[in-house]
Amino acid sequence: MNTQVCRGGVAGHQALVWRVLPEQPSAAVLVLHGGQEHGLARPGPLNLPGLRMQGFVRAIRRETAAGGVAIGVVRYRHRGWNGERADAARDTAAALNDLAEELGHVPTVLVGHSMGGRAALRSAGHPNVTGVVALAPWCPKDDPCAQLAGRDVVMLHGDRDRVTKPGDTRLLAARARAAGAQVCGYTVTGSGHTLLKRSGDWHRATARLTAGLLGLRALPAEAAAALALDGEAAGGLELPLPPLRRTRPAGGPARPAGPYRELTRPGPSAGPGRGDAGPGGRGDTSGPADEGVGRPGRRTVRPGRTGRGS
Repeated sequence: MNTQVCRGGVAGHQALVWRVLPEQPSAAVLVLHGGQEHGLARPGPLNLPGLRMQGFVRAIRRETAAGGVAIGVVRYRHRGWNGERADAARDTAAALNDLAEELGHVPTVLVGHSMGGRAALRSAGHPNVTGVVALAPWCPKDDPCAQLAGRDVVMLHGDRDRVTKPGDTRLLAARARAAGAQVCGYTVTGSGHTLLKRSGDWHRATARLTAGLLGLRALPAEAAAALALDGEAAGGLELPLPPLRRTRPAGGPARPAGPYRELTRPGPSAGPGRGDAGPGGRGDTSGPADEGVGRPGRRTVRPGRTGRGS
């Protein structure tokens, strides 16, 4: 049954919108779009940053279809981060509180782009959060890292990004590892901030890494090795993201083939603990996402209006 279910948030704002809601979720993913450095306007009905994340929602839904994973998106009250207000992080915290109230303590991975990546990193201290996948994140040099301790953090950044700086992402990744996070970093060669170049690689890698952090599939061997490094280690923060490879089986159509050597990792039922691993302007804001699968009998509502951003 396809539904889109909204939940309450800050001052009555519906911060959480479910796209996929199984009967008994064993894990969850929240997707956060980008935005702007400053902007108090509400996101509008045509929200390009939100539209950008639809492909990621679809890819994650396919990759986690058999795992009982709930997938939601975070709706922002404002287009901007807005300095010390950190509005996107406040909305993310509200969405996580709603998620925990409804689903209980299930392992949750945050997937965020640009400003949404900053909000995901800032909100990772929530008890439900076990991992973050940050896509071309906005990483100011003075942002805190202590909340990332004990979390799996995977950061991907295009080397042609002129909006957020890949070097800032690597610096935050190193600080996060020193603060006690398990960190891996990928460089997406030839891609910029909009994630349009090599979009298939972005979608596939994000979905597989998210599923891997939830224990639903193997992580790539190089990611598993990077996540196992301790706080003083410097490696595993600039791994090249392999390009999408296609193979044509005899008598069949071409299909993607992952370039990774994989290891195994426990599923969500084992809890948020680590395990064995093994895949391949300053912002945006998000709008409508994919239709999801909801619980029978739930009230169906139209997704909230969200607006432009990075």
